[in-house]
Amino acid sequence: MTATRSSVVSVNPYNNQVLGEFAAMSDEAVDFAVGAAHAAFLGWRRMTPADRAAIVGRAGELMLQRLDEFAQLVTLEMGKRITESRDEVRLAADIMRYYGERGPDFLADRPLPADEGQAVVASRPLGALLGIMPWNYPCYQVARFAAPNLAAGNTILLKHASNCPQSALALERLFRDAGVPPDGYINVFVSGGNVRRIIENSLVRGVSLTGSDRAGASVAEQAGRNIVKAVLELGGSDPFIVLDAEDLDRTIDAAVTARLSNMGQSCVSPKRFIVMTGFFDRFVEGVRQRFAALIPGDPMDPATTLSPLSSEQAAETLVSQVRDTVAQGARLVSGGGRLDRPGAFVQATVLTDVRPGMRAYYEELFGPVAVVYRVTNEDEAVALANDNPYGLGAAIFCRDLDRAGRLAERLDVGMVWINHPTSSRPELPFGGIKRSGYGRELSDLGIRELVNRKLIRTYPTTVAVGFAGG
Repeated sequence: MTATRSSVVSVNPYNNQVLGEFAAMSDEAVDFAVGAAHAAFLGWRRMTPADRAAIVGRAGELMLQRLDEFAQLVTLEMGKRITESRDEVRLAADIMRYYGERGPDFLADRPLPADEGQAVVASRPLGALLGIMPWNYPCYQVARFAAPNLAAGNTILLKHASNCPQSALALERLFRDAGVPPDGYINVFVSGGNVRRIIENSLVRGVSLTGSDRAGASVAEQAGRNIVKAVLELGGSDPFIVLDAEDLDRTIDAAVTARLSNMGQSCVSPKRFIVMTGFFDRFVEGVRQRFAALIPGDPMDPATTLSPLSSEQAAETLVSQVRDTVAQGARLVSGGGRLDRPGAFVQATVLTDVRPGMRAYYEELFGPVAVVYRVTNEDEAVALANDNPYGLGAAIFCRDLDRAGRLAERLDVGMVWINHPTSSRPELPFGGIKRSGYGRELSDLGIRELVNRKLIRTYPTTVAVGFAGG
């Protein structure tokens, strides 16, 4: 099958075979979709929060019933190991069920102190929202955006990544089967130019993007020009700081598991391992040995431990970053190239002696590459961790929890996990600072990002009018 220029194509990165091709939408179809989402919003907003939340929770139950269908689509379209795909689907379902249970409580009117009468902050929906989602977690990322916002009463225009169209269509069917109105969740196959067209439509009241900082800057500019609220979850170069050698083997296991999660294609995967000099060499050797033991193969096979990256382009970009960094003087401990086999495979790689000015020092490495840094004290560790344009998450491993807690306070990131790699749960807020974006998803914060927090001030009777600011 040969892809056309104006189509969205699904390609299996394990063997580079085209799985399907879907026509991109015309300008007229895009405008119609926005109008339909707005019309659906006018009815959806009138439902009670409890009724809307019940539908979102039902979507989570249906997702669990269709677990294998979704997991296989994820693995086929972006190469994730099938066991990880199943875990992702379960997490997405948990998010939907979480907002199905907790959504109405999070949206309840919040009383404020008042000298007389009443004052409340009411959380009310904004309208049709545009979600721009990435390929690395085709189900989880959509659930993180769509579940709270549907429960809040907004409607969804979902522009998924161009390389996972089948997953996108399956999610649209899921929400409709659960009871979301047909135009309450609309999948849109559009190009970057039509993203701008959607944001510029006055019926669109908010936009959420998960992706690169370059894409985030573009969307933020368009949203700002049109006075549209935006939530951005962008790249990350998370530090993984090892302060002591207690249980070092278990710490190394955690480091390797976290770095290879989703084959390193995760914003919160640790990309910079910052290790005290006394056990630096042991740490590097432990990572090298575990990387060397990985088994490349079909991601549908549970025995596979090294799967392909999401695309040929992703693989070539990563190898280029590694080669340039080595050419600039870094030490290549292991790996560094492509595997001699079909598919978007890259060797698991360990780098040391990376310094400022090298590509791997500031750029996000989206793949199975571990960069290990040597430091002599906590001040050096903090300075190195913060010397980065990103500020998403961080992990600290240390037996002394007070010491770890003090260091956590000094890190310029949105999330810190102690004695566990950075992760995600429905009840925990997710988001970063600096070039990692702004806004929070998940927890009670996520459902309140794209709502109108409306003040309603009530007096028992007419009173004398005082000063009105503004």
